[in-house]
Amino acid sequence: MKISSSQPEGNKLNLTPLIDVVFLLLIFFMVSTTFEKQAKLKIELPEASSQPTVSEQQDLVISISEKGVFFVNNNELVNANSQSLKNALQNVAKDARDMPVVIRADANVAHKHVVMAMDVLGTMGFAKVSMATTQSSESQ
Repeated sequence: MKISSSQPEGNKLNLTPLIDVVFLLLIFFMVSTTFEKQAKLKIELPEASSQPTVSEQQDLVISISEKGVFFVNNNELVNANSQSLKNALQNVAKDARDMPVVIRADANVAHKHVVMAMDVLGTMGFAKVSMATTQSSESQ
């Protein structure tokens, strides 16, 4: 007597559970991945308000003219490089790194001058940095 087998001659592998596991792993890695931010200079900008804030401390003011000439508290620097700015800030601020700093840059100044000033402030440890602006005529 010949007993017939209900299974076909070749064993077939069911891939459905394998595909489910691969998709679950893919979703897990997509959700748990974090992306590194490339910003190295972290500056907390102040909130805009209609009333100017009055600070109890004396602010350190860095002014940048349209031609890229730097002024620290209305004293002109010899040249516009980062070392001379760093020396001027060291002379004015001494060891007070919690002093508020205001950057007053002309609207037409090259972006590299403002970035250089922010970079020098960041490397020296100044945390309270803000940008001086004027109120636009559209918001009135």
